[in-house]
Amino acid sequence: MKGLLILAATVFAGAAQALDVDDIAAKNAEAKGGLAKLHAITTLKRQGKLLIQGGQYRLEYVEMQKRGGMIRDEATLQGLTVIQANDGKEGWQVNPFQGRKSAERTPPDDNKGLIEDADIEGPLVDYKTKHYQLEDAGTEDVDGTPALKLKLTRPGGDITYLYLDPDHFLEIRSVSLRSEHGVPVEMQTDYGDYEQVAGVYFPFSIVSGKKGSSDTQVIEFDKGEANLDIKDAKFHFPAPGVIVGPVSETEP
Repeated sequence: MKGLLILAATVFAGAAQALDVDDIAAKNAEAKGGLAKLHAITTLKRQGKLLIQGGQYRLEYVEMQKRGGMIRDEATLQGLTVIQANDGKEGWQVNPFQGRKSAERTPPDDNKGLIEDADIEGPLVDYKTKHYQLEDAGTEDVDGTPALKLKLTRPGGDITYLYLDPDHFLEIRSVSLRSEHGVPVEMQTDYGDYEQVAGVYFPFSIVSGKKGSSDTQVIEFDKGEANLDIKDAKFHFPAPGVIVGPVSETEP
C-alpha cells in the first residue's frame, strides 16, 4: 500500500509539472468559455452593488468595458454619482462627494488599477499579444485551496500575481504590485461567484483593498450583458461645460 501511495504521489507530481504557463493560460481561457466566445465579446456591462466600510454603505454600481482598454465605473448614493473612466489613452473622474460636479482628468499613475480592470477577458488570455511576461510561481494556499500561482509582469514593470483554482483554472485571487507616484502599492483582489454572460464566465463577486488591510470594498453584481452598443463617447473625457451624469437604465 505504501508503495502504491508513493507511486500515486509521483504520478500526480509529474502531471502537475507537465503543465507549463502556456498550458495553464490555455486552460484558463477554456474554463471561461473558450477563445472564440471570449474574442466575440466587444463590450461588457455589469450592474449591482458596491459595499464600503464593512457594508455600512451600499451604492448602486455599474461597470462598462469596451475593447481598446475602455472602462467606465459608476457608483451612486443618495442621488450623487462618482464616475471613473478611461478611454484607453487617458483617465478622468467626477466626484460630487468632494464637491466637484465637472469632469477632471486624472494622472496616469492614478489610472493603473482602472486600466488593469479594463481587460475584458483577464490578463492570461492572449498574454503574449499584450506583451506580458508570465512565469510559474508554484502553488500557494488561498483560504484552504492550494492555488496555482503565476507571476505576470507588465511592460512598464508592474507585477501581478495570479492565483488559480487548481481544479477549474479560474482566478480566485490577484495581488498587484505597482508604483504610484513613486510609492509602491500592493493591492489584493478576490474573485468568486462566476456567472455566464454570452457564454463566458465572469466573476460576480469582487473583494478588493490594500493587502493586509481590513478596509476593503465589495462588488456584488446581479446582472451582466455583453455586446451592447456602448458609444466610445461614454469613455472619452466630456466636452467643456458638459455635466456628466450616470448612464440610465434604458441607455447602454
